[in-house]
Amino acid sequence: MNLGCIADDFTGGTDLANNLVRAGMRTVQVIGVPNHENPGDAPDCDAVVVALKSRTAPVAEAVAQSLAAARWLRAQGATQIYFKVCSTFDSTPQGNIGPVTEALMDALGADFTVVTPAFPENARTVFKGHLFVGDLLLSDSPMKHHPLTPMTDANLVRVMQAQLDPARGRRVGLVDYRVVAQGPEAIGRRIEALRAEGAAMAVVDGLNDDDLRVLARAAVELPLVVAGSGLAIGIPALHGLQPDARAAQLPPAGGARAVVSGSCSAATNAQVAAFLAAGGEGFAIDPLQLATGRDLAAEALAWARPRLGAAPVLVYATAEPAAVRAVQQQLGAEQAGALVEQTLSRIAKGLVAAGVGQLIVAGGETSGACVQALGITQLRIGPQIDPGVPWCHAATPARAAGLHLALKSGNFGGPDFFHRAFELL
Repeated sequence: MNLGCIADDFTGGTDLANNLVRAGMRTVQVIGVPNHENPGDAPDCDAVVVALKSRTAPVAEAVAQSLAAARWLRAQGATQIYFKVCSTFDSTPQGNIGPVTEALMDALGADFTVVTPAFPENARTVFKGHLFVGDLLLSDSPMKHHPLTPMTDANLVRVMQAQLDPARGRRVGLVDYRVVAQGPEAIGRRIEALRAEGAAMAVVDGLNDDDLRVLARAAVELPLVVAGSGLAIGIPALHGLQPDARAAQLPPAGGARAVVSGSCSAATNAQVAAFLAAGGEGFAIDPLQLATGRDLAAEALAWARPRLGAAPVLVYATAEPAAVRAVQQQLGAEQAGALVEQTLSRIAKGLVAAGVGQLIVAGGETSGACVQALGITQLRIGPQIDPGVPWCHAATPARAAGLHLALKSGNFGGPDFFHRAFELL
């Protein structure tokens, strides 16, 4: 294994694995930290992505899980650790990106790391340290309304610095686009200058794919990199690997088709609306009804079973920001989120038991809950549907033939994503 990756949620893990596979790296995604320590038990591959459900976990829990993942990956021979964060840098002033980064630096003996969520193919760019989502600053994008991690500041140097422990004294610098344009040696000189100024990490601008390939070369000797999935496009070539379509081959698909959506992002709202407008059948989950004790999981499964066949079905808790805020005001954000996750994960498990063999799950937290409920421990990464979202294949106790699964980050994909995904498969 050349590269060991730690993703802070499950959709982020498949996003990263997708870019590595497209660039020719044999990649396996495992769910949670494997419970074995024998290096001989490691998957036979070039890279392993350990997918955690730590993005919104308590800080201490996120740090502990990430350190355990790093220990396992290093024991399997990983020479570099890639801490994969969301391309919209989803976090709060308390973490978890900063605390996990500091803990990993300490564990790996790293005196410097680079930080960039840039993913130009998915319209995420960093300019003068500011993150843009399409043409909008992060703070002007729909991410400012995120129910768990509202992003109201686009200045990543400031965001990252606020998450670091003042007692440790680490400072965050910037490597801007003018330096990146001069190549990896210029980035190296800038890193040395920042080190001399007392900085321990730097946000790095990224405006296009070439910028990320340059940064990958400049950072090849660093024990730790912190990035969205974009940086991954430049890493396989550093190990002599080239794109190979065989890396994304999956077994033939079968079984009924279904979508389970818990994301309330603008992109997923548009996807749900497009699916229903095109005549797709859907069952809506109301968190307020869940709070009364109503068993909407059972109702949704009873609704879905007779409809499973040629056309996909949709079960969704996706809603507009105003509706989400109203629910959170009545139930609290944590209770509302937990109720929805528990319900949708029961539904996903029930759908697979009823014959679904092709399943899309929308939303990072929802994906984590559904994958755990299905007992999935490893994913084989297949062809890309949209930037950042591949089809995967997983063994699961609920289906002997295995399950074709797409874990979609809430912000990813075009309006017709659900229909195109099944057509591709």
